Amino acid sequence: MSPAPNSGSPTPPIEISGGADRASARLAAPVVLLDDGFLARLGEACADVRLDPGERAEASRDWWPLAMVWATEGKVGQVAGAVARPGSTEEVAAVLRVCNDARVPVTPAAGRSSVVGGTVPVHGGVVLDLTGLVGIVDVDATSGIVEVLAGTFGDLFEQELQDAHGLTVGHWPQSMALSTVGGWLACRGAGQLSNRYGKIEDIVVGLEVVLADGTVLRTGGQPRQAVGPDLTHLFVGAEGTLGVITRAWLQAWPKPTHTARGAWSFPTFSAALDAMRRTIQRGAPVAVLRLYDGIESNRNFGTELTDNVLLAFDEGDPTMVDAAMAVVDEECAEATRLDDALVEQWFGHRNNVDALEALISKGYVVDTMEISAPWSRLDAIYEAATAAISAVPGTLAASAHQSHSYVTGACLYFTFAAQVAPEEREAYYVAAWDAGTRAVLANGGALSHHHAVGLNRARFMPEVLGSGLDVLASLKATLDPNGICNPGKLGLPDPFGGQAWPDAG
Repeated sequence: MSPAPNSGSPTPPIEISGGADRASARLAAPVVLLDDGFLARLGEACADVRLDPGERAEASRDWWPLAMVWATEGKVGQVAGAVARPGSTEEVAAVLRVCNDARVPVTPAAGRSSVVGGTVPVHGGVVLDLTGLVGIVDVDATSGIVEVLAGTFGDLFEQELQDAHGLTVGHWPQSMALSTVGGWLACRGAGQLSNRYGKIEDIVVGLEVVLADGTVLRTGGQPRQAVGPDLTHLFVGAEGTLGVITRAWLQAWPKPTHTARGAWSFPTFSAALDAMRRTIQRGAPVAVLRLYDGIESNRNFGTELTDNVLLAFDEGDPTMVDAAMAVVDEECAEATRLDDALVEQWFGHRNNVDALEALISKGYVVDTMEISAPWSRLDAIYEAATAAISAVPGTLAASAHQSHSYVTGACLYFTFAAQVAPEEREAYYVAAWDAGTRAVLANGGALSHHHAVGLNRARFMPEVLGSGLDVLASLKATLDPNGICNPGKLGLPDPFGGQAWPDAG
């Protein structure tokens, strides 16, 4: 279903066949069982603890497309033993102390919009539902700093910020109505207007984090400090494995008063990428520079367009916006100008998730794989990854679009769709991800740009990080010696026995 705007609660993905209360577990990982004594202590720590089987199953899944395939078979990755919904930082700390003492795994979750299995409780235990931590706490309009609780949904946050304070954070992911502020930070997210406003790591000013033993930590708060490593960024992108983010201080901008847009068609994907590169490297941070290859141009705009379509949109101060768009016009001078209405068409469906659910319901396997790479590597990666995914038996289409640009490089999204026998869907999914990822890594790309690692990409982490994974594991062992915080993710050592996905052999 489509996310309900301003719902204030998680939007469940595709229905679980047979009902959530009858869902079985797909993962073969060891499960930590919760006895009555533990549940009693958990209830003392948190006033809202859910034990209903259906609620536990729903809280144990997210928007991972493979998990949506499992749902059509009446399965979830794993079912939590309990769901705790704290209403304050103090309750979060109390829950973590109880779980740490008993060595019970804790999986932080809120909107559950992860598309890589990031909030799947691999070993059961407790799902820590942070949607009770809601609202804007304070606004420093002079400094442009907003204090907000981690369980606040993105659409609610921006609506209040704009309507009541005339400000915007500018972070607009596709999952705006599905995701929360804490999720953006935990997964190192990027919004659709990130060229102008920055990614979440550029927007965050400070954090409140609760460690595994219940210690409450405050990081950051100043424009810049030279007092050792920046602890804020230790937790941004850690996916809840090092601690639980409970509130954030974010940079805000005046609500934009001026917009501009444009659309162009290029004969090749490479030529359009080069125009984007020149624009960004000239210092024109246009909020949206979004490029679709021929397949995706046709799919997204419902036209006979077969060339590569580039969309540009900017907002903010009129002088700055007009100057940036003038650069885009210059760099696209040799392309074919299209109707600006294509930009509005994109805005009309940019947060739509209906297609994913509809296709999976019909038996298709569908997903997107986003990566980043230096500008010099993007052409090769585009060709190699689309070819590799297309070569996997069952693939119907493999395409790409580009967004999220930097001076040094950019992000590519690869989309694939397949139709195989029901019993082959998971095997196909693993094969497509393996093929695409290997092609990306072999050509100098990154494993993930902003959808995080979760469970889906964990198997690649030793290869990608090398000795860096040992350093991350050491940090994990220091901050969370019992390994209770979101085990099974980021490829980190798992004291609860590891997990068996993908199945060996």
